[in-house]
Amino acid sequence: MASVHVPDTDQRINDPQEIADFLKPFGIAYEKWDVEGRVGPDASNEEILEAYAPEIERLKEAGGFVTADVINVTPDTPGLDDMLAKFDKEHFHTEDEVRFTVKGSGLFHINPETAPVFSVTVESGDLISVPNGTRHWFNLCGDRTIRCIRLFEDMSGWAPHYKEEAEHEKFQPLCMGPGYLKSDQDGQFDPIVEL
Repeated sequence: MASVHVPDTDQRINDPQEIADFLKPFGIAYEKWDVEGRVGPDASNEEILEAYAPEIERLKEAGGFVTADVINVTPDTPGLDDMLAKFDKEHFHTEDEVRFTVKGSGLFHINPETAPVFSVTVESGDLISVPNGTRHWFNLCGDRTIRCIRLFEDMSGWAPHYKEEAEHEKFQPLCMGPGYLKSDQDGQFDPIVEL
């Protein structure tokens, strides 16, 4: 189940509708899709795309997406650290970043222009759509496993564009749980909360 955390105020949101309501003013779409009995998390990419075809087609029509695929990341993925290093620094894309998590979990940090940084932890059944131009970064959770359906308008639009003075260095790449940290003004990491 997804969760939102605003470190500056220690606000936490776990209810799916409240998460969607919180994210909407930032242009971020969130949906909770039913995963029970649809397809196993270890199904083939083709089986996953077929199982979620109605939702994928709805998103394609609404967002102008032309293609969908499935990405499968595990600790055994060749070049995993290099792949993750492309997205664990503050950046933006020139098209929306749409992800439906089939298996595993990950952490999006969002740095909106008009509000403090907040994080969104996504797990199986969570769909998130981060609008183009939105500054963010992404980390895997502790098991370093995630399997997602991705939608694209154009593969070239998905390249990350990095920020020079980035906020990601002030936040530890940890999912919600004990030890989630934030740096103080001196760059020292202090625990915000112990769950």
